[in-house]
Formats: sequence, structure tokens, C-alpha cells
Amino acid sequence: MQPPCSRTLFALLCQQAERHPDRIAVISGARETSYRKLAERAGRIAAGLQAGGIGSGSRVGILIDNRVEWLEAMFGAAALGAVAVPFSTWSKEAELEFLFADAEIDALIAADRVAGQDFAATIATLLRQPERFPQLRTIAILGAASQPGRIAYDELLANEPIASDSASPDDDCFTLYTSGSSARPKAVRLCHGSTIENGFAIGERMRLSPDDRVLLAPPLFWSYGAANALPATLTHGATLVLQSRFEPGEWIGLVERHHCTATYTLPSMTGAVLRHAEFRRERVASLRTGLMIGSAGEVRIAAEELGAADICNIYGATETYGNCCVTPCDWPLPRRMVSQGPPLPGNTLRIVDAETGAVLAAGEIGLVEVKGHVTPGYAGASAELNSASFTADGYFRTGDLGVLDEAGEFHFVGRDSDVIKRAGINVSPAEVEGLLLQHPHVAQAAVVGAAAGERGEDIVAFVVPHLGDGLDVDVLRAHCRALASSYKVPDRFEICAALPVTETGKLFRRALKDRAAAMTASACGDDSA
Repeated sequence: MQPPCSRTLFALLCQQAERHPDRIAVISGARETSYRKLAERAGRIAAGLQAGGIGSGSRVGILIDNRVEWLEAMFGAAALGAVAVPFSTWSKEAELEFLFADAEIDALIAADRVAGQDFAATIATLLRQPERFPQLRTIAILGAASQPGRIAYDELLANEPIASDSASPDDDCFTLYTSGSSARPKAVRLCHGSTIENGFAIGERMRLSPDDRVLLAPPLFWSYGAANALPATLTHGATLVLQSRFEPGEWIGLVERHHCTATYTLPSMTGAVLRHAEFRRERVASLRTGLMIGSAGEVRIAAEELGAADICNIYGATETYGNCCVTPCDWPLPRRMVSQGPPLPGNTLRIVDAETGAVLAAGEIGLVEVKGHVTPGYAGASAELNSASFTADGYFRTGDLGVLDEAGEFHFVGRDSDVIKRAGINVSPAEVEGLLLQHPHVAQAAVVGAAAGERGEDIVAFVVPHLGDGLDVDVLRAHCRALASSYKVPDRFEICAALPVTETGKLFRRALKDRAAAMTASACGDDSA
């Protein structure tokens, strides 16, 4: 497919509205919004913000769950050359206080309530400290009437839409807050041009077309949504189907009702859908492709058991616009399972030695560095990380371990901090998880290390069985021994009903490390007794 000529987000939306005015751009609940209608309403939001003094370089906070108004607010900000700053709708009052201040937002567009949280009341409380947010001049609340210092969302729409675009390709379009190694969330800057170009390349790897309907349950405030699913869908004139919050029964119904052909999923989501009492393959038979973060076994489960046969395996981070590597969907499944594919166009990966920084040869494991479509840097308090996060020649230091093979395909090994040091040997958690997932009764698996004295770290495996299946630890241990070297066999197992996940659905590995540490400490205590 030919890439769009537009290099800014609002211009891209307007271009698609001209080409496909009546095509459905987004489905949100019972609402179906065409490209023309979305562009018009975004233009009205832009005019309303402009009337409040918002313009190029201003920062517009968005505190809305997955619904069409999130898109209207984002595109409205983009039209003015302002920066959209989406906030997690799982945030509590103290977290929002930090985020609003750190982002130095000039405007805020928020839902009054999301999933039981009263954001209208929280915002009212925070506004009692106006000195904390000296730049905040415009506050619009979705679902609430006007109040002193705040306006109703509909008042932003009561303006004649603007049609011009004040942004340029190199301007920031997003500041996305992401968790990481720092104590506070990091503020990642992303630009219009790279968001569009990288998003188009991601869509090409999935072979998206205007006929596709892409289901997004992960939140738009996460890069998986804002910098990945959204531009991949929009650049191909396809339809984005939003689920406000992931729930497996509703997810199945959305695929069935809207004949969704692509999905953005995670191992926890795939597992929850497959275990749901109402899951039947025929209900999700329309699925063809999508993106998957997970191990080789988890990619296989999404392709063969969920039925998204052409699912793509991916690698990336918020700092790399969601993904920098994606497997082509038409690769044979065994190849997609074990590789995250070649770098996307415009991206270069290199593998370097952790100690010397020397570039390693093909086939050697080392630290992953990326150049191309990467963030121009962090903002707010996390800007102090910029000097350490980039090399002198402009590569972003990911903190991940990986390998590039002779064909230039990338293979993810794990976070440098997650690699298990067992008796002087490095063990990849992902590799052990892949071994466990080859057992027919294993639905999910997660592996972490736990300090174990002289032998370094124990390998601790947390395993979720398929619904109705039983698992025996001795059988699992024998299964691993039959497939791999003895040093890769877990020292301890825990059979559990579910794995802990973060609010965005990623595996909460830190919680598992705490549990593993307690298990190992308890076992060592028993041994000493």
C-alpha cells in the first residue's frame, strides 16, 4: 500500500476524511464515527482550545479511557501544534498531582468518571492548589456540567471547526508517560513524522487495508495504543474498534459483532479469552492478524488457539514509537515464534558488548541499541536521564539483551536486569518460559530469578494451567529436563490461577520476583533447620 503523504497527525486525519469521508474510522461502544465526522469534531475541539489560548507548543493533558473523545481531544491538540499528554486512567490523586505538574499542562480534557474513579472530584481537589499548576488555564470535563474554572466538554465542540494544521513533522505530538527503571514515570517525547512513518510500517507488516477492523483493548494512553495501533490503523484507512477496558467476554463479543480482523493482544489477555466460558473459535473466526508481545509459546497460542493465524511477533518500547521490529505476518509461524523480525524501515539496531560497548558480530548476545524512529529525549523531571540514555552517535540504549542473526533478524533475550545468573551461567527467562509453554497443559508461564547464596540465583517458575487441567511439578520438571540443559530447569515451581499483571496488562514481573524471593528464603530456612 502507498504510504500517506501527510506527515502530521491532523493533516493525516483530514487526508483520510477527504479520501474516505463515509468510511468508519472508529467504533466506540454503540457509536460509529466516520473519518469525516472525526475530522470535523477534532477541528471543533481545536477551535475551542484555541479560544482558550492554546496553540503551538502548548501541552494538553488527556484523562479519558478508550473512547472516541480521546481521539477527538488528541487530534484537536495536534491541529494546533500542541502536544497531547495522555494520562493513565488508573492514576490516583497523588499520581495525577505529580503528572499534571511534571507535564506543565496548559489545558486538561478529562472524563468525569472512569471505572469508578471520580476524576471530576479529584481535579476539583487538585485545583485548590493552583500554585502547583500555574500554566493550567483550560479545563474541560466530559460528562459533567460547567462549573467555576471548568467547562463542559460539549462547550469545546460549540465552535466552528478549524481546517488548518499548525504542526510540522518534527514537532512533538505526544508526551507519553511510561514506567521503567526510574522511581517516577518517564515522560517520553514522540514526534508527528516518526509516529506516522513508523505506524504505517507496522501496519504494512500486518498487511492492513481499508477493509480491516482493528480491535484495541489495551489503553490509548500506552504507546501500544497511541503510537502503534492508532497510526497503523489510520494510515491504512482501516477501522479502530475500541474497548474501554479489557474484559474477555465483551472482547469476544466485539470480535464477533464487528467482524474484527486484527487485534492488539498480550499473553494475559489471550489467556483470559481462551479460559472464558463463552469462548468458541467460531465466534472469533474473523481474526486474521495483529500484534503480540510474548514468548515463542505465547505467540503460538495466539495464532493456533485464539485463531489469529497471521499474528505478528514484535519488539520495541515507548521510546521507539511502540515497535522497532515486527515480523511480517506471512512468515511461517515457526519463524514468527522465535524472532521479532527485521527492523522496521528507518530503524537500525546494533548489539554491543555490555562492558566495552564494542559492536558484536551476528549471532552474539549483547545489549540492544536503536537508532532511527526513536524519541528525541525525555521531558519533565526525567529529562535528567537523557545523557545516559543515548550514545554519542545517537543510538538509544534500550537496556535489553538480544541478538541479530546472519539474516538481520532480531531475537529478544530479555531485560538485562531480568537475566538470571545461575551458577555463573546466564539464563534467559524467556527461553525457560518457552520450554514450559510447550507442555500441553500449560496456558501461561513466567520465570524469574531469586537470590540463592553461593549458587547465585534460583530459577523460579510460575505456571498457569489450562482451564480444567491439572499440573504436577515433577512432571513439569521432567518435561524441562527432556528438552533443555539441566542448568535451565527451574529450581522451584508454583502452580497458580493467574499471573499478576500491571494496569496495562503487562506481566508484573516485580511482584513475581518478590514472591520468588520469599519462596527461596523460606526453602533455605527449612534447609538450615
